[in-house]
Amino acid sequence: MQTKTIDGQTFIKMVSGGAANLRANASIVNDLNVFPIPDGDTGENMSRTINGGLSRLDIHDGLTLDKASRMLADGMLMSARGNSGVILSQFFAGIAKGFEGKENADLDDLANALKSGVESAYAAVNKPTEGTILTVAREAAEYAASRITADSTFASFANDYINEMNASLRRTPELLDVLKEAGVIDSGGAGLYYIADGAIKAANGENFITSVSPDENAPKTIDTNGFDENSVMKFGYCTEFLLQLQTCKTDVKNFGLDKLKAYLETVGDSIVAFISGTVVKVHVHTMTPGTVLDYCQQYGEFLTLKIENMTLQHSKTVISNRFDEKREDKKKAEKKPYALVTTASGEGIEQTFTELGADYVIYGGQTNNPSTEDFISAFDEVNAKTIFVLPNNSNIIMAAKQAAELYKDSDVRVVPSHNIGEGYAALTMLSYDSGDTDAIAGELEEAMQGVITGMITHSVRNADIDGVSIDKDAYIGFTDKKMLASDGNKIDTAMLLLEKLNAKSHEFLMAVFGKEMTDSEREEFTARMSAEYPMMEVYTIDGGQEVYDLMLILQ
Repeated sequence: MQTKTIDGQTFIKMVSGGAANLRANASIVNDLNVFPIPDGDTGENMSRTINGGLSRLDIHDGLTLDKASRMLADGMLMSARGNSGVILSQFFAGIAKGFEGKENADLDDLANALKSGVESAYAAVNKPTEGTILTVAREAAEYAASRITADSTFASFANDYINEMNASLRRTPELLDVLKEAGVIDSGGAGLYYIADGAIKAANGENFITSVSPDENAPKTIDTNGFDENSVMKFGYCTEFLLQLQTCKTDVKNFGLDKLKAYLETVGDSIVAFISGTVVKVHVHTMTPGTVLDYCQQYGEFLTLKIENMTLQHSKTVISNRFDEKREDKKKAEKKPYALVTTASGEGIEQTFTELGADYVIYGGQTNNPSTEDFISAFDEVNAKTIFVLPNNSNIIMAAKQAAELYKDSDVRVVPSHNIGEGYAALTMLSYDSGDTDAIAGELEEAMQGVITGMITHSVRNADIDGVSIDKDAYIGFTDKKMLASDGNKIDTAMLLLEKLNAKSHEFLMAVFGKEMTDSEREEFTARMSAEYPMMEVYTIDGGQEVYDLMLILQ
């Protein structure tokens, strides 16, 4: 492209190309995980984040650069999942800020927008680390901006940008010892490179996608046998739409959501409603979607619309009867003082957390990080003045915090639990008796201190990490980001891990058996624990989690 400007349609074309290129290479990005464990999901998280933003744009024509970038960013903020997805969403939010008020952009505008994106991405991270996606984004933007001259074109700018991004990505192991030791480049930076590379190729009209993985946004196959002529509707319809407010129907500038939310509460629940610019996003579970649409159409027209019979929805989340008489008697007229939202993967863990007092358990964890919007839906469902959040995964904390910042209807406190063990420990001490929000949050954080969680899974490649030599397909044991043990036998690895974790200094162990643990392995583990740690109180549950065969929680 010899042009020196880009407009809204070019921007959409570029982002679409970038998203497609990332989708095609997501598995490569996933495999760049530092730890050789089967839970690499950076590529998946970034792909689902950017596709969530694009879903806002797929029916629009003629959008200015200002509107296109803002709608994309808003969609990405809600779809963001995992640390890489949140950082990516903030990067594009900064780009949108840089394009504010512009129908199109010249090269200086583009350089400033990329700089704004970098600044927003850095600001989203409490302690920015160099050698990550942040460095790759910053160095590429700075280099390309420094090369702009009077003779520069979009093509020359893009060439400088992608070349420096590639070079920066190759340098990441020099900045992070953990990358160098694992023999990989930064996965988030690689994801951003594929987006940029695809965007540039799309702008040049290149047909570069050779194989694309199945799109996670593709329509799901529904088994309609679950609802026939003799069925009775019990669960209602999951109704979602984007409503474009129109000046011919309402006062767009002064439009408020209070009246709309009040109406939705009379006809349904699980309500999420927020406004971005002049577009309203609504999610509601209702028995009468037609009345909801009729009501909302008085304010504007629909951009997107989805209605699903919840009896037929394919979901790992159990759908409760939200429309029985008892539920109707408990309409959400008043918020309860406190509620707690947490995450878990595996029915056994979900049940345990619910029994300990969690009001809402979001299905999610390794390989399936919940999005910002998943958290917002949960916040609305619990309907409390103050909501505590236990993410239980270091890769989910940023999405939880982003949701907390976006949600304005409650005081949301994210208590940064980094793993299931910390979440479990916090829940065992959960008490709202004091009525002091700060004290309750402090008690949850204090309960997590001293808790150690070890993980057992298998390795997907040969590696040498933290002095531990690992063979592909062998079992590995680690805690947080510290590799401690590896062996060809699962139970031997578990016992070695416990030794490395100095288990004898602890009085309590909860062993959470994963989906792949056999009965004989469970029996062997229990017997060896009794023999080697006779004074320790051992509690076991069938967690049902994927990825990790065993999670060992020491207190």
